[in-house]
Amino acid sequence: MSTLLGSLRRLILAPSLEEVTFAGRGFPCAPSPATARLEAIPQAVVCGFEWGIDARDQWELERRLAMVETELRGFAYEGATMAFTVLDAMGGGKRRRTRDLLLGPGRPHIFLAYIGIGFAMARLPRPLWKKVLPDLGGTPYHPTMSWLAVDGYGFDLAYFHTRRWVGEQRVPDPYPWQGDAGYFTRAVDQGIGRALWFIHGARVPDVSAAVRGFAAHRQPDLWSGVGLAATFAGGCGNDALAGLREEAGEHRAELAQGSVFALKARHYSGSVPAHSDAAVEILTGLSTGRAAALADEAAADRYETWRGRIRAHFTADAEKTYR
Repeated sequence: MSTLLGSLRRLILAPSLEEVTFAGRGFPCAPSPATARLEAIPQAVVCGFEWGIDARDQWELERRLAMVETELRGFAYEGATMAFTVLDAMGGGKRRRTRDLLLGPGRPHIFLAYIGIGFAMARLPRPLWKKVLPDLGGTPYHPTMSWLAVDGYGFDLAYFHTRRWVGEQRVPDPYPWQGDAGYFTRAVDQGIGRALWFIHGARVPDVSAAVRGFAAHRQPDLWSGVGLAATFAGGCGNDALAGLREEAGEHRAELAQGSVFALKARHYSGSVPAHSDAAVEILTGLSTGRAAALADEAAADRYETWRGRIRAHFTADAEKTYR
């Protein structure tokens, strides 16, 4: 059952399911099976948020999330993590909802959970950001992959305030996430790149044109975000993916790096859908198993070092990789 306080928070913070459709956002996409599938992703996030903000306990939330189809369940956990992050950051005392969720049933979805923390950041004042990241010490990928929270923040800006952050290409003020204020805007751009995949309905020519409309120094991180979204979310066929690889041109390594990260996230969750298998093979030339192994082999304590090692795999012998 919903709590009164939870319902109020849901009404204030969460968009409706209609608001996250392409028509609701005003995105230039004609309805199709592909756009319907892409729309289901933010709708799963909204459902997860609403269940999390209203949940009386973690058991109830876990039961609801278990009812979501496997391919979308991680997105629902993304929304639930957003809800718990808001509750923890705004509540007094030491709140542990987010930590308990991510050390428990949310652990296989940790990559998307970090993105959910970023969605919460977009709705919280910056002074509260110091409270959003739970202590997950001793668990894989923490805190290195917590940069995905900044990625999620960037996605939220572009998806819900498209004119400002895409049309006008504004840049947010830096923030010392993990002590590195200089990298903050780059991680935001990675999230904006992911959002471009959704904003343009996975239509490769339009996505490519949108990326190339940004300043040259921002395009590598944008392409990385596109590769992540194309692989994790899907939305287009194999021929279009091959076209995306060609459109990336000099940024193929960045596109491939994003694809490898997405594949690793799917692989870690225990379920890799067919569209992710196809995307990683087309965008990187690697099998699912090899891409997951590459992500592990390249792992580093610094997020950008990790990303750079993966890019290096594709730049060392690009002709062989993309023949």
